[in-house]
Formats: sequence, C-alpha cells, structure tokens
Amino acid sequence: MTVTRTDLANAIRVLTMDAVEKANSGHPGMPMGMADIAEVLWNDFLQHNPANPHWSGRDRFILSNGHGSMLQYALLHLTGYDLSIDDLQQFRQWHSKTPGHPEYRDTPGVETTTGPLGQGLANGVGMALAERMLAAQFNRPDHEIVNNHTYVFLGDGCLMEGVSHEACSLAGVWGLNKLICFYDDNNISIDGHVDDWFGDDTPARFEAYGWHVIPHVDGHDPEAIKKAIHSAHKQTAKPTLICCKTVIGHGSPNKAGTHDVHGAALGAEEIALTRKNLGWSGAAFEIPESIYHAYNAKAKGAAAEGAWKEKFAKYKANFPKEAAEFERRLAGEPSADFDKAIAKMISDFRKDAPKIATRVASGKTIQGIAASLPEFLGGSADLTPSNNTRWKEAIDIGKHRLMGNYIHYGVREFGMSAIMNGVSLYGGFLPFGGTFLIFSDYSRNAIRMSALMGIRVVYVMTHDSIGLGEDGPTHQPVEQVNSLRLIPNLHVWRPADAVETAVAWESAVKLARTPSLLALSRQNLPALPHTDETVAHARRGGYVIKDAEGGKAKGILIATGSEVELALAAQAKLAEQGHPVRVVSMPCMELFAAQDTAYQESVLPTSISKRVAIEAGTTGLWYKYVGLHGAVIGIDHFGASAPAPILFEKFGFTVDNVVVRFQSL
Repeated sequence: MTVTRTDLANAIRVLTMDAVEKANSGHPGMPMGMADIAEVLWNDFLQHNPANPHWSGRDRFILSNGHGSMLQYALLHLTGYDLSIDDLQQFRQWHSKTPGHPEYRDTPGVETTTGPLGQGLANGVGMALAERMLAAQFNRPDHEIVNNHTYVFLGDGCLMEGVSHEACSLAGVWGLNKLICFYDDNNISIDGHVDDWFGDDTPARFEAYGWHVIPHVDGHDPEAIKKAIHSAHKQTAKPTLICCKTVIGHGSPNKAGTHDVHGAALGAEEIALTRKNLGWSGAAFEIPESIYHAYNAKAKGAAAEGAWKEKFAKYKANFPKEAAEFERRLAGEPSADFDKAIAKMISDFRKDAPKIATRVASGKTIQGIAASLPEFLGGSADLTPSNNTRWKEAIDIGKHRLMGNYIHYGVREFGMSAIMNGVSLYGGFLPFGGTFLIFSDYSRNAIRMSALMGIRVVYVMTHDSIGLGEDGPTHQPVEQVNSLRLIPNLHVWRPADAVETAVAWESAVKLARTPSLLALSRQNLPALPHTDETVAHARRGGYVIKDAEGGKAKGILIATGSEVELALAAQAKLAEQGHPVRVVSMPCMELFAAQDTAYQESVLPTSISKRVAIEAGTTGLWYKYVGLHGAVIGIDHFGASAPAPILFEKFGFTVDNVVVRFQSL
C-alpha cells in the first residue's frame, strides 16, 4: 500500500476525532485544519529525536493555539515519542500524559505550556532570541554548535491578543531569522466567523514589524507548504510568518468551516461520515503500520543527534573552556563564583549598613553578582533607571544586535514576561526583567505561567507601596503583593533592607523550578540589626529580627519591607510601657510556609496569641498568622497622591497606631 501525504495528515485527523470523542471534551477543528501543515513540517523539516526530547540541538516546536493539543499529541505519538496509543485514549483524564492543553514537563516533546492564547507565540520569540544569543556567544568559525529553528503554530486568537503585538514587534527589531510561524487563517473562532471582530490585514501588520511574510499559502497543499518553508529558511535577517488558508475541521462533511467543530466533539455519526469522506476505514485509535513507518523519526533523530554530538566533541577538543561553560549553562547550575559573589554582597551590606532603597540594594546586588553569572539576561520595560536593573558592564541588545546581555523591552510588560519564559525554557540564560510593581497586572498571566511550568525567571518589581508617594493611586500598589502571593509556586519577596534583598537574589538564582518576584521600595530603608543567625534564617522566608529583652515576649509584631522599621520602633515604645514583644520579619511568606513545623513554631510560638501584622497592602492573607483575634495594619482601599511620609501617617502606619492596636488586643 502506497502511503500518500494526505493519508499521513488524515492519521492526525482521525486520532484527534477519536480522542476528543472518547473524552467528550476538546477541540478537534484546529488539528483537522492544520494537519497537512504539521505533517510536512514534522516529516520534512523538523530536527528532533523522539528518544531524547531534551537534546539541545533540536528545533523547537510550539503550539501557541494550544487548545488544539491533540495535533501535537498525535504527532508525538506517530513519530515515536514515549506517548502510547493508550496515552491518547486518556486524553484530558486524571494524571494522563495528554492534558487538555500542552503542559511542559507532563508530556515528552512539549516545549512550553500553552493555552492562554498569544503566549506560546511570545515564548517562541524568547526561544528564538535565546538561540541567536547563545549562538553568538558560543559558536566559533567552523564549529557551529547552536543552530536550530523555532517553529510556532498560531491562530486568529493568538493574533487578537495584545501580547502578540508586543512580542512580534520585538522579534522584527531583533531580526530573529530562525523564527518561523504558521498562521492558521481559518476565519473561525468560538463565537463564529471572525469578520465582525477581526478585520486586520495580518500580512501588512507583520510586514510593518519587519517580518518576512508569505501570504495566501494553501494550508492543504503539501507542495505549497514546503515551498513556503524553504523560503523561510533562506531568510538571514527577518522572522517569517507563513499565512496558511485552511478549513477548520477539514474532512468533516457537515461541520468543516464552522464554529461547531472548534471546541466540541463531532459526535459518532459525524465521525463515521468523516471517516468515509477521508477514505479511512480503520476503527477508533487504529493506525496502519505503514503510517507508523512513514512517521517514525527515531532513526533520523538518532542520526541527527549523533552528528551534533560529533560536532560538539570537536568543539570541546578545540574550546574546552567554552564547552564546559556551555554545558554548565544548559544544566542551569550557578557557577562556583556565584556563591562567593553573593556572600561578599551580604557581608558588605552587613558591614556598611547602608540606608538605601531596596531597589538600589537590588541594583548593587546585580552589579556585584553579574560577573559570576554570564547567563544573566537582564532587562526592563522602559524603566531601567527606576528599576536599577542594568549593571555597568552590561551590553545592550538592539536592532539586529544580539551579542549582549541587557534588553530594553520598551513599554511591553506582558511581552517582556512571556519572552523571558521562552528564554528560560530554551536554556542557557537566567532572565530577569523589571517594571513597577503596579504593572505586574499587565504581566500577571505570564508570571502565572512561569510558576505553572516551574521555570527560573526573576521579576524585579519596584515602587512597591504607597511609599512611591506623589504619583498617586494609579501607581501605588495596594492589592498587588498579596494577589501575587496567591499564585502557587511563586516566591514573592518584599525585603526590608539591603541584606534581605541580597538574600532574595541568592534564592532566586538558586531555585531551579520556582520563579521569584522581588517587590522593592522606592524610599530609603535603614539596615536591620543582623547577625549570622538572622541572615541564615532570612533564607527561610521569616525569622526573628529582634526578640523581646530576655526572650520573654508577650506578643509578636510581624512585618515586611518598609514596615519592619516601623515594627522595631513600636517594639521599643511597647517595651517602655511594659509590653515586651518580638519582631518578626517575613520577606517571603511562601518560603516561610514551606519550612518545617518546628521552625515555624520557633518563630511564631502558638503560646503567644497577641499578634499584629504590619504591611502597606491589603490585609486578608495576614490573618493566617495573626489569627482571627489578632490585628492587621494595612490598606484595604486605594491610595492617594501626596508625599510618602504624609500617606504613611494618614493611613495609620505610625508607631502610636501600632502601639494602640497591640494594646487593644
């Protein structure tokens, strides 16, 4: 039996129909519409090895329109990844390897978690950027060890999302020629035909970004698709958008081209009709061996990886130092020099006891550790002087200039965050980016995706409270810190001085599977009375910064950031009045919550029930530690425009108010 390209594409279609039908849940339309494009790309162009999904020389494939996840699962199964037909039959089921949307770490061969539309595209920009930068840093004449493409499938929804504009604009500026995107132009979204809400001239839009655009490609013509990809490969200075005209649900006699096939099972009757229409006689989940044989990429993948390994062995022989550094960076392991550098920063901060803003302390820390972290890739969303994210020796990345380590993202907080996720996923870099904490709302879904995927990204968020003063409530974070604390697997640090800031950076660099967010002050904060013990305990997220005289505390004041200074002053006044209290600094609530019960009890003894928490933000989360009968001094309303000292006084952040609230318990 001769297997045609149409047969190969139809295998994707029937597996998609069957899996969605069995689950009675899913999105069959897009996989059925993009099956021909996928078959050509995966069989004729994609460099990958099913036996080793983590081979660094592989091409990256991203399904930005992740609702069509069965397209990717079918491809992974057919080409030989560790994804069985039984796994496909468990589509969207408990603890299966085939969740509703592609999830990083859950499924071999999935490069990033997608589903929130547009972010996969932005991740692809980040991966393509990382590839070009890593190539610039490590490739040598006749020794090219970094050279891969990033392929992205995307749909109308991805292009409607604003993050696509932010990321694709930058991709054009940077000239990411190894980025090739396939636009599934099927004119359908959940609500129906998109003409009434999506009238963009997409080719003109991307040409304006500086992309190479190939319009009007028949997404069901393998030869036209091949020709477009060959054209994209010839680009030396531009990313490519291939605009593929497709029919959603291609092959379904009654539902193709309609929104009915977008997000619902076809139903047994329509599946039978579709099988007949496609000329497919097999039963559900039954794939002929001839199809498996045609798709199997194991031998080709092993050969490709083997050739790369030979190339890397020659590179290693000629450039042993660079090869060792390349391997270290891809493994995500901080250098031995980092431990020395961060220890020196902590020691110097203790010795000098500077009264500085924690954003300034962060900038000094970055300056002090940057030389030990060549993987650092810093940046800011047009707030570099305010965020203090650029170190003196940093080299700016710019228009078609990728031999650097600092990115001016422009006013693109969401794009910055999603691109950093892609950079981190690619490997070899530790990305961090800055903006004002209030604008974390723009970045929030990308921050959530960092946490969901468990990747190392650092968010440097300054101007952390009403302490920024005159800019007023539009710029004063009130609910942001606590709302960010609600995101699982995100460490939110609100340090109280320079030492705690350096400790936060130490944690952020060393955490391989947890992103970190540093909420930093605009105003100067005094140095805390640190000892070796307090520094060690600061690494545990919460600790006793100053105990009551004689250690016989009758109450506890818990604070973060700029309010630790206030708690210490209130402690002194309460002591004068015969109320000995302990002061606890809790720079990272999530890290403290992860400590063993014995340590938590040593910091917050259950025998001491009189507790007041103090933080210039919303109060709700603090009742976990003060109890229903404790008190929280915070802000459950928006701020105001005035100098910071006036705001703190008017909103109750005074020694006298802390004393009164404590005495009322």
